[in-house]
Amino acid sequence: MIIRKRFAAGLCALIAVLSMGLTPVAAYADDDPDHPGDADGATPKVELVLDVSGSMRARDIDGKSRMTAAKQAFNEVLDATPEDVDLGIRTLGANYSGDDRKTGCKDTEQLYPVGPLDRRDAKTAVATLSPTGFTPIGPALLKAAGDLKGGEGSHRIVLISDGEDTCQPLDPCEVAREISAKGIDLTIDTLGLVPNTKMRKQLSCIAEATGGTYTSIRHTDELSDRVGQLVDRAADPVVKPVAVEGADSCSAAPRLKPGLYTDREKFGEHRWYRVDVEPGQELRASVSVGADRAVNNDYGVLMRAVTKHDREIVRGSEAGDGRTDVISTGLRYPKPERDDDEETAETVCLQVSNSYSATSATAFADSKSKPGLPLELTVDIADAPDDASDVAAFGLGRGWWLLGALVLTGFVGGLLWGWLSRWRVAVWRTN
Repeated sequence: MIIRKRFAAGLCALIAVLSMGLTPVAAYADDDPDHPGDADGATPKVELVLDVSGSMRARDIDGKSRMTAAKQAFNEVLDATPEDVDLGIRTLGANYSGDDRKTGCKDTEQLYPVGPLDRRDAKTAVATLSPTGFTPIGPALLKAAGDLKGGEGSHRIVLISDGEDTCQPLDPCEVAREISAKGIDLTIDTLGLVPNTKMRKQLSCIAEATGGTYTSIRHTDELSDRVGQLVDRAADPVVKPVAVEGADSCSAAPRLKPGLYTDREKFGEHRWYRVDVEPGQELRASVSVGADRAVNNDYGVLMRAVTKHDREIVRGSEAGDGRTDVISTGLRYPKPERDDDEETAETVCLQVSNSYSATSATAFADSKSKPGLPLELTVDIADAPDDASDVAAFGLGRGWWLLGALVLTGFVGGLLWGWLSRWRVAVWRTN
């Protein structure tokens, strides 16, 4: 009996290996391996603005203080910063430990100048920081904008804070709007450490005023990953999204060309958009939906590509559990070339939906449910791969390959198992 069980386990493992070997894996290479920011020789600039106020002593990020988590994240980001990015570091609330509010609200200094990065010097400067004073976010943003003046490349501020600005009436949200109104090509991304509702609202407003993003952070690895992503993103050319309003059906949906779009989507709402895909082209689309307000845990985002007759072509989905404020997903659809001379474009309908829901505290507050959640949609059209086929066959998409592999594997496994069972019964009878 023991031998028989071991043999059965080994056969199951063999079947699993065969299944993995037969299942095709689609690998997509980056279409443009060259760095997009290298063509014009412009050097992107980034300044990390770190809150070093007294509240950063709190030990609620993976059992460590917020300051310790920030230092660890900075060290990892500094090691991974691209060579072609000029980086600087500015602090707020790092030097004045007194009670004079007027003095404390001027407490911001450039810890490391924006320029070619010397990793050792930058790490040494960060290591000396200790949580000290007030939280002058507004003054720090004004100074940081001045630090980044000049140059043709993109300019980005990454603000890391664990609290609201304590230097009103200089509203940091109004400061961000003022920076944007001056026509300065500058994006401000904000990260909130262990956020509350008021802090989330303020940091979201700062980011939204300049086309940036807000992210809620509760773990050290989340902070490292997000800051690293934003520093890398600075090397990309700045693209201003175009506002668009999705429809509630495919027939009424706006027709989109390749580009970056923004929209608003209410809790549980479906938004529709249309894209024309020529034979021999591939549609690539992705969507990000941000929770810019308190929402219940366990939510997701779905994007479907369907024909005008509601036949599903392909879909992408992603889920979250309350740890992050932005959920993204994407899809690809290659349109094969036709054999006949008549080649017509196919209208592909993109459906975006979400399963966010309001918390009990916001469910009946109209100001918290409107406008909808910020949605960012990217549409791209590229040359389709040489072996493009109708991946929407019978609505299974690439699942046909997996289904065929599983059927074949199951058939072979059944034959082997049946033969072995009969052989074992024959041996048992003989004995």
